Amino acid sequence: MIEIFKTDEFEKLQHLQEEVYSAEGFSPKDCWINLVNPNDKEIEYIAGLTGIEADVLKTPLDDEERSRVENEEDYSMVLVDIPVIEEEAAYYSYFTIPLGTFIKKDCVVTVCLKDTAVLRDFARNRIKSFVTYKKTRFLFQILYNIATKFLNYLKQIDKASQRIQNELHKSTRNKELIQMLDLENSLVYFSTSLTGNDAVITRLLSTKTNSSSIVKIYEEDKDLLEDVAVETKQAMEMCSIYRDILSGTMDAYASVISNNLNIVMKVLTSVTLVFSIPTLIASFFGMNTGVPFENKWWGFWVVAAISAVISIVLALFLKKKKLL
Repeated sequence: MIEIFKTDEFEKLQHLQEEVYSAEGFSPKDCWINLVNPNDKEIEYIAGLTGIEADVLKTPLDDEERSRVENEEDYSMVLVDIPVIEEEAAYYSYFTIPLGTFIKKDCVVTVCLKDTAVLRDFARNRIKSFVTYKKTRFLFQILYNIATKFLNYLKQIDKASQRIQNELHKSTRNKELIQMLDLENSLVYFSTSLTGNDAVITRLLSTKTNSSSIVKIYEEDKDLLEDVAVETKQAMEMCSIYRDILSGTMDAYASVISNNLNIVMKVLTSVTLVFSIPTLIASFFGMNTGVPFENKWWGFWVVAAISAVISIVLALFLKKKKLL
């Protein structure tokens, strides 16, 4: 999917229709080109329109790509990971995917596998002071929005973890344990992605002394980039804390489940031992040989009473030893 936006002279964001940007002679100057899971035909068209190689535009479509900054002669590529939330059958799952931002002197191109909330906020004009012709600020606003989304999703993960723990206090079921495991995996993805994003931000902070870079750090945008660095660091710390807490919680529940299983097995073993006494005595008195009380009408009741007494004594002993 191709979306092209441009801020007009009144600083209002305009969504250009296909017949506009597909017309002959269209110039992408001061435009934002957003590619969402584009096909080869769309990639080739944007490559011809912007002069960025098609293979380079496909780089963010590989979900295994690492975060980095690459400076070429006429453009810079900033590749970072963004958080994604998807609704499952009864809960939400979280993971990360790459987002590529290509900065040229005349336009900005973003490429991503999914239509995510990070860029949708810009398309719906929800970001303050966003204009397409301020390309460096646009990049920093994207990075800031990414850090904000990480923080929001981390808070959601923490709340979901608390809710699942409350349910586990009532009953230990596989459903809740699987959800806890999914949340722990999400924090692993977040932690890895935030570490890579932090390296990219550190690299961008150093570009203010690099005059050859397409991404110029203007004085009015310094504070925004520093805010991005602070928010990213905060997200990394929160992710590390939540990850440690969730990992400890999972270990605790694993110990509780193991302990509950031991208790059940202990009780079942004790009950089996108690009921084995009547079975053993009945086996002796059921042999085809002479046994006591075999010709007495009350013999059965004596044998039953002996079995009951021995079983009760054994049960009291096991209970005293806290084995029953």
